Amino acid sequence: MSTTVRSFVAQMYDQFVKPDPAHITLETIRQSPNRLAPAYSQFRVHKRLLLTGHSHQAWPDVALIGHLHAWKDAADYVDDKWERAFHMAERVQRGFARLLDDSGGWYSLAPNTHDLLIRFLSALPLMHRPKIITTDGEFHTIRRQIDRFAEESLLEIVRVPASPANELAQRLVDEIDEKTAVVLVSAVLFQSAEIVPDLAGVLERCQHLGAELLIDAYHALNVVPFSLPQQGLEAAFVLGGGYKYCQLGEGNCFLRTPPDCQLRPIITGWFAEFDQLSQGKRNSRVLYGNSGLRFAGATYDPTSHYRAAEVFHFFEELNLTPEFLREVSQHQIGVLIDQFDQLDLDPAQIDRNRDIPRSQLGGFLALTSPQATEIQRKLHDRGLLTDVRANILRLGPAPYLSDDQLIESIHLLGDTVRNQSV
Repeated sequence: MSTTVRSFVAQMYDQFVKPDPAHITLETIRQSPNRLAPAYSQFRVHKRLLLTGHSHQAWPDVALIGHLHAWKDAADYVDDKWERAFHMAERVQRGFARLLDDSGGWYSLAPNTHDLLIRFLSALPLMHRPKIITTDGEFHTIRRQIDRFAEESLLEIVRVPASPANELAQRLVDEIDEKTAVVLVSAVLFQSAEIVPDLAGVLERCQHLGAELLIDAYHALNVVPFSLPQQGLEAAFVLGGGYKYCQLGEGNCFLRTPPDCQLRPIITGWFAEFDQLSQGKRNSRVLYGNSGLRFAGATYDPTSHYRAAEVFHFFEELNLTPEFLREVSQHQIGVLIDQFDQLDLDPAQIDRNRDIPRSQLGGFLALTSPQATEIQRKLHDRGLLTDVRANILRLGPAPYLSDDQLIESIHLLGDTVRNQSV
């Protein structure tokens, strides 16, 4: 950061609390007040019951520095700001690579995963390999687009049951053949929170028959360690973003491609040839840049990357690694489960899937209720923020919440459900 920009935001640095990394332990996070909470003062996490952690987590205060930095660069450098903006984008790419323990992949950034999914699908040989295999438990980004293809009978769409998740990989493997262009599957299922194991076997089958594997890792990033080399997934494509557990806010999504990727997306923006623009002369064949530029789009608002770079740095400074955050998450999920079970509510009104071990859950607790939407609304009116999908109420803790806040939240839930049944 330049001296001018640093002086511009120096007062903000002075105001922000910077926790001592040595004092950030599971025990100090459990306490009231939570040791991390002061670093999220703008979101007032210590005064609110924010169990929206699976949908949208609070941003640490340093995110505001990113916003101010972006504004100041634009004001000082006008169109010359792009060199600085691209540097921020590189920092964001490195941040996502760290979360995937990835030293060789290429990263394309976009404001949302749908932009990247469409570019990826447009690069596949769908005329010759018209089969797409997916599950009935994918997030709406994949689900809606695949449904629309199916309506037009443009492609052969195969959906296998997502549950039980421990057998999902084999169900996918059984469907892969020479017509298959790609398998689309999540690392963590967005409705049930189940972790999907054994994806390396899916990749091996894909490679054997010339298909691709794209893993939606959005609901795993920064809450369930997802090391590509440890899982044998270095040849996979990975889609994800930072709106949820990474705390990066909107506008920070990525497509990770293997380093030898030569796919040529039909849906392509002019940034994809950015490193060739200076040559002036155009070939008859459309060119693509190296590394992440291959799936790049076009002009974008870089503010989100400034914010994300600051938040990634914040996590690094405090040693908030995916492994530590997993330990925190598993503890918090355990508190929610234990407290919920103690309520002994009528399972016809609200219940959880007790067949899934805690160790196989991602970063939230899914509760099923025919009145899930109404319960969510009433909890919101009482100051407890959750999120809901159809008949599933999702309780998403976050590392800035104390055990007392989690316990209070479940007590509010129990009181709300019992009053609703009267």
